[in-house]
Amino acid sequence: MQRAPVLLFLAWTCFLFFSAIGLFTSGFLLMRVELANHSSCSDALASPFRVDFGSCWLPWRFSRAILLIIDALKFEFARFDPSLREPHPYENKLGFLHELAIGQPRYGRLFRFRADPPTTTMQRIKGFTTGSLPTFIDAGSNFASYAIQEDNLVWQMAQNGKRVVFMGDDTWDGLFPGAFFRSYFFPSFNVKDLHTVDDGILQHLYQTVDGGEWDLLIAHFLGVDHCGHKHGPDHPEMAKKLSQMDEVLRSLVDHLANDTLLLVAGDHGMTGTGDHGGDTEEEVNAALFVYSKVPLFRTPPPQEPQTVPQVNLVPTLALLLGIPVPYSNIGEVMDDLFATEGDTATSVLAQLAAYNVNARQVDRFLHTYSLAAQDIPAEKLGRLQSLFSATVEEHEQVMAQAGFPELPQLERLRGQFRRYLREARAVCAESWARFHPVRMVSGCALLTSSCLLCYIASRVSAGLSFSYRRLLWYPFLWGAAGAAGAGAMHLSGVATTDLLLLCSWAAAASQVGFFWHCWAGHAGRSHAASARLPFGGLGLRQRLRVGLVPALGILLLRCGAMFSDSFVMAEGQVVPFLLMSLVLLFVLGLHWNGRLREGSTKSWWVLGFLGIIVLTARLSGLFQQCREETPACRSSTLLAPLSKLQDPQAKNLSYALCLAVLASLAWGMRCWMRHYGNLNSPSAPVCFVRWGFPLLALGVGGFWAVTSGSEDDLAKLHAWVQLALVSFPRGVFALGAVGLLLLLCDPVTVFVRDSRNADPAMGAPIVSPSSQAELLHVIPQLYRRMQETLRSRLDAGKDRDRATVEAYGLGSVYSAALLIFLALLGFLLMMLHSERLSLAFLLLFLEAFVLLWMQAYAVALSSSTSSSESDPFSVPWSAVVAWALAAAQFFYATGHQPVFPTIHWNAAFVGFHQGHDSTWLPALLVGANTFSSHILFAVGCPLLLLWPFLCEMPRSKGGKPKAEVSDREEQMMEMRLREAPEKFSAALLQLGLKYQIVLGAQLLACVLAAIILRRHLMVWKVFAPKFLFEAVGFVVSNIFLLLGIGLVMRVDCAVSAWFKRVILAQSR
Repeated sequence: MQRAPVLLFLAWTCFLFFSAIGLFTSGFLLMRVELANHSSCSDALASPFRVDFGSCWLPWRFSRAILLIIDALKFEFARFDPSLREPHPYENKLGFLHELAIGQPRYGRLFRFRADPPTTTMQRIKGFTTGSLPTFIDAGSNFASYAIQEDNLVWQMAQNGKRVVFMGDDTWDGLFPGAFFRSYFFPSFNVKDLHTVDDGILQHLYQTVDGGEWDLLIAHFLGVDHCGHKHGPDHPEMAKKLSQMDEVLRSLVDHLANDTLLLVAGDHGMTGTGDHGGDTEEEVNAALFVYSKVPLFRTPPPQEPQTVPQVNLVPTLALLLGIPVPYSNIGEVMDDLFATEGDTATSVLAQLAAYNVNARQVDRFLHTYSLAAQDIPAEKLGRLQSLFSATVEEHEQVMAQAGFPELPQLERLRGQFRRYLREARAVCAESWARFHPVRMVSGCALLTSSCLLCYIASRVSAGLSFSYRRLLWYPFLWGAAGAAGAGAMHLSGVATTDLLLLCSWAAAASQVGFFWHCWAGHAGRSHAASARLPFGGLGLRQRLRVGLVPALGILLLRCGAMFSDSFVMAEGQVVPFLLMSLVLLFVLGLHWNGRLREGSTKSWWVLGFLGIIVLTARLSGLFQQCREETPACRSSTLLAPLSKLQDPQAKNLSYALCLAVLASLAWGMRCWMRHYGNLNSPSAPVCFVRWGFPLLALGVGGFWAVTSGSEDDLAKLHAWVQLALVSFPRGVFALGAVGLLLLLCDPVTVFVRDSRNADPAMGAPIVSPSSQAELLHVIPQLYRRMQETLRSRLDAGKDRDRATVEAYGLGSVYSAALLIFLALLGFLLMMLHSERLSLAFLLLFLEAFVLLWMQAYAVALSSSTSSSESDPFSVPWSAVVAWALAAAQFFYATGHQPVFPTIHWNAAFVGFHQGHDSTWLPALLVGANTFSSHILFAVGCPLLLLWPFLCEMPRSKGGKPKAEVSDREEQMMEMRLREAPEKFSAALLQLGLKYQIVLGAQLLACVLAAIILRRHLMVWKVFAPKFLFEAVGFVVSNIFLLLGIGLVMRVDCAVSAWFKRVILAQSR
């Protein structure tokens, strides 16, 4: 059997796909150009006022400021409505802000603080320190913060001799390393921890304020945000946390001096489930409260709070503190804070001075940026330049005229400044969704050619003379030449390249080498028959027989749905429908081809399997999470952890069902192995199935028992709870790792019994083979000898001599190893989900086994009708497509959606309740939680090939009765694969390539949708996240597909060694 070439070939195709994904992503999700320029006091931005010592551009109004950030402070949390008789837990808890706004309307005011998506903490911090807009791809680095290189408020404060003190969320440490005069950072990643950050701030806040060694004090509280993630906003814990913030504000105001400005801000809002990251109104509407002990506002507050973009905070705070506005700012000053005492005209003149500086700064940035990036359309840039020039010229004329300007003229000029700044911001927001068309098209072309290559390779591999060496060696040489050429051009200065482009050049060149040598070289001529065009020579009826048309049609429908935002949003319902349709068409095809016979037991089994598929598809809809864009939808209550259940009886019943799922997985694995004889083996993996699986079930069940308790109950046993939250999951992880190592070391689950008295009827001993070819010839003989000896013992009774060789479980040795691996993964992945999602995993395993049995019965029915398409070494396309659809179905049925707010971040803390020291481990845990179904179905993909052999049934040929069938046709189950090792390896390669083609076609559809609809209104809300999730799912699926096929190869190697030992023992 060709083991290494198969894995190398699949690894090479994975490299092709991964290079294509990387190339397209680099063109589709580009970060905007970050300028290295910094503002300074010496910049020629004129001010009509005399600038005092210690100020830049405009006279400072406040010498100090406190920026108190309450993470996820939604506007509704800060607004007070006295008419509410039964307020929600999050309503009317910040009463002190209402007291200040009503009692001192000129000193304090509440604003609606509108965030720019993505509404993740790091992007919001960048927004209200640089005054710029983060791009979509920045969302992916929310938990791996990179230092801000652009000009920002913190840098400007330090450069102008002002002291910045920070306390709170340690995300700021990664963004501004070493930038603070004094800092108190606290770990922020553990969303289950509501108090560590807040309590840490309170230990230093008031004494720091009173100490006076600061000019800007930033305090970033996290309790409200973490409470939303853990409990949601409508929970009593949220009321406690908001009440605590109210007391903090009340005490802080008592410590304020008259020269200090207080800003209380939320960086983003939250959804009804406590999540954020998207662009819904709930997520982008935060709160901003501005207060000072000296009058701030000339006019009374409007009836409805004013909406202020978050970037407007940057120029406002900079000019109020007398420092330069950061160079890349595109925000607009909050003119109410620049109004002065006196008549209205004087106040408007002061506002115009701030607007003039602000507009000049934005115009300078646009000019510099357009030269560096050249992605702002020239006509829009020209229109903005014309508007700016006209406004500044009119402002200069007004300031130069002799008399005092009239108020209407000043207000009209103020309106022009506002218009310019808002249009400039809108143009930047639109232009920064920029793309690299060449890279996008190149990545799409590379992805398309990779799918075509996999199809051709799957056709070519069916030929028995298929040369792995030629079709691996030549592409490798071509790829190396392509990478060398790209590297030479880079070194010579002809063209610049990076690692991604280097890989893409190598991938493209290796593909050219494959196509050349496959079609025009020796391989193409020797396999012309095998590599013919798709469906060549087949009529419609034959195409329906082999399942090509139904499978292709369903796959095309699935891919076509990627181009509709409505279908993408409803994909959780679309995929089960497509799966049911495909299975139904498959059964109808069997009936049309005469394979389903009336009264046949197999026919009834197939119909029963169809019913189970429909049932599991419908039941899987009970576990789906709703998207933000579907407000009429209600997420399943089964997704919530048991700790949120208030009814003790319902909680106990749910917990019992979850334990039953764990027990059924362990018990079902034992029953299966007992049925096929693998449980008799003394090997380490079988012992692990006997004893390790129950321990895994106990560990997961114990962890769920701890996490399902209420907060009050857990608080009473704090020390024991903390120990259990760590020891149970880590014990499960360790036990799972031990089981995997045992499986890899000794994957042969076969029990052999030798007799002391040989049976003379069994013939002479088998001669020990002297070569690998002889071994391949002897192995089937030995396996039949084992079957004959076992049958002779059963026929002869107890008085006969014991058989020479008895082997149990040899016919299912490949499937047993894969199922043990899948069960191990099942226990580990279920622990990363909430308790009741174990029921969804039960449906997953049930549906997967039914699909396998349908495949086995389809092969059996084809064989019974002497069909020419009944080759068991070729898995039909319908089975592969159904397998991929089931993986997508249970992505949604485990509570996921292809959007960032629905990611189960709690999975990162399973076994690590106190947090992490790095980001790679939580990323692995969250990734395993998100792509659980992809992992399980990818590992189990080889079962599509193995299951028909495992379920091999006695059959006749040429219409002979079973009694007349030769003994040579005795069931050999999976050992039949070893009769033709070359076909076995080719079948595994072909199956892997088919699965890659199906997944690649879906990914290609997402890529095309992103290219065609890149200017669509929903591109960043629907199509871009869908592409990202599909791409990551594709990578995960391919990695675990290689692991699954690699495990089959490992078993085959171990079986060969086992046969050698048996043959040597027999020859003695």
